[in-house]
Amino acid sequence: MSAPKTRVFIVDDHPLVRESLAGLIDQQPDLSVCGESDRSAAALAAIGTAQPDVTIVDLSLADGSGLDLIRDLRQQHPRVAVLVLSMHDESLYAERALRAGARGYLMKRAASRDVVVAIRRVREGRIAVSPELAEALAAKLVSGPPEGTDPVSTLSDRELDVFRLVGQGRETRQIADALHLSAKTVQTYCARIKDKLGLNTANELLREAVRWLAERDRA
Repeated sequence: MSAPKTRVFIVDDHPLVRESLAGLIDQQPDLSVCGESDRSAAALAAIGTAQPDVTIVDLSLADGSGLDLIRDLRQQHPRVAVLVLSMHDESLYAERALRAGARGYLMKRAASRDVVVAIRRVREGRIAVSPELAEALAAKLVSGPPEGTDPVSTLSDRELDVFRLVGQGRETRQIADALHLSAKTVQTYCARIKDKLGLNTANELLREAVRWLAERDRA
């Protein structure tokens, strides 16, 4: 009798990405897709029913942050291995995702074969990251953060979410709605961000967020 297939649940807010991933996974003799969702809350409920072995999570979801979903999964479904597949730069987000409970992190530009290998690795309880990220994490462990580290890396996960949305031109109310926060809480986060980055005004915050986001997009 053949071994049971690894069951994979996909959480991504882009239908085409979910369709592409599902096609790739279902082509593998040892993997199968058992469900998908574009929202955190719906994903948590569905995962409780579907009982996947691995959940692939994007960091930008229709109803909030993928980092929050990863934390919820670790708490509510600790046996499910989480693999992040995201467009967000691994140099800034991967360590945050791993601390939240993910077992792996890949950029969406990764080759299909690398995604398949990563699914199998996290299912086996191993860590799946790019060689470049593994080297960077090891160097940080040995020597500490390199000199000239981007000040944005000092932001908390939620502050980074707010900063990124500011850079996208979102207004306070839009940010609050996207992150399920009050407008006052968003304003508090903005004040903390300005303090950490040495900025004085809302316009300086906006310019810095736009500049930073543009640099990440060019990378």
